Amino acid sequence: MTLPADLDTDEAYAPLPVHIEDFLTDLTNANKPPNTIRAYRGDLAAFAEHYDGDLAMMGVEPVRAFMTAISVLSPATRKRKRAAVSAFCRWALVQDRLPVNPMDRVDTITVPKRLPRPVPESNIMRVLNAICPRHPRKAVPLDRLRDRVLFETAYICGARASEVCGLYVEDFDLTLDNERVTLRGKGGTVRSVLLDDRGYLALLRLYLKRAKYTHGPIFRASINGRGGPLTYNAAYRRWESYCETAGVDIEIHQLRHSHATELINAGVSIETVRKRLGHASTETTQIYTLLADQVADAELRAANRRRSTRR
Repeated sequence: MTLPADLDTDEAYAPLPVHIEDFLTDLTNANKPPNTIRAYRGDLAAFAEHYDGDLAMMGVEPVRAFMTAISVLSPATRKRKRAAVSAFCRWALVQDRLPVNPMDRVDTITVPKRLPRPVPESNIMRVLNAICPRHPRKAVPLDRLRDRVLFETAYICGARASEVCGLYVEDFDLTLDNERVTLRGKGGTVRSVLLDDRGYLALLRLYLKRAKYTHGPIFRASINGRGGPLTYNAAYRRWESYCETAGVDIEIHQLRHSHATELINAGVSIETVRKRLGHASTETTQIYTLLADQVADAELRAANRRRSTRR
C-alpha cells in the first residue's frame, strides 16, 4: 500500500498505541464523557494486541481477528467494542493517518432486543433497608448512609448507576417543593429530574448535614470525604454485597427498569417517562409497555365486565 503524499511520516510509523493515545486525548479535549473515554481505552488496548504494524498500512484483517477473538462475548458487548474501533478509525481517517477506513468492510452487529427485567418494589426496599433504615433512629456509619442515598437516588430517578456516581453537590437544587437533580447521561445529554419523594429528601438532607459537603462530589470514595467520586465498579461491588446480605438477587441496572415500569403502570405518559430516563426517542421507552401493564389490564377487565352486563 502506498502512503498518501500528505501523510506525516513520523505519525505513520508510530506504534498503534501512540495513535490511540492521540485519539483519546482529542476526545478528552472535546469534553467527551469520562466513562466513554475509559471504555474506549480498554477496548482499543485489546484491539491493539492484534496489530503491531504501521497504522497507514492497516487493513481489515486485524479488525476481523479482533472481532473473532471477542466472538464469545454477548452481542451488546461486541457491538460496543466494534463501535470503539470504528470511532478510532474514523478519527484516523480525518487525521490523514489512514488512507481508507477498514471498518467499511466489517458488518455491524445486531443486538436482539430484550425486555427489561423489573423487580418488585418490596425486594428493592429490602436491599435498601439492609444498607440502613430510611429513618435511622441512631447514627449509622457515613459510608452506609452514603450508599443508601446513592442507590435510592438511582431507583427513584430511574438513573443509571454511573450517572449517579458522578453527581456533585451542585447538581442538586433543594428548593422546597421543587427539589431537582441534574443528571448527565450518554452522549453528554443533560436532564433535570424532579425529586418528589419526601422520605428520600429527608434522608438526602440528613446525609448532606452529616457529611458537611457544600460542593464537589456528593458520593465520595473515602469515608472521611477526601476522595473523588465513588467509581461505578466500587458501587457495583457494594450493591452486590448488600443484595447478598438481603438474600435478594437484583442487578444494579434493574433499579432503572423497575422505576420506569412503575411509572408506566401508574399511567404516566411515554413522553414523560422518556424525558425522565433520558432516552433519545420514545421508541426506546416504548419497550416498557410490552411488560405486564397494570393500567391496560384494568381497562381490559372493565371493558369485559361492561360487555358481559349487556349480554
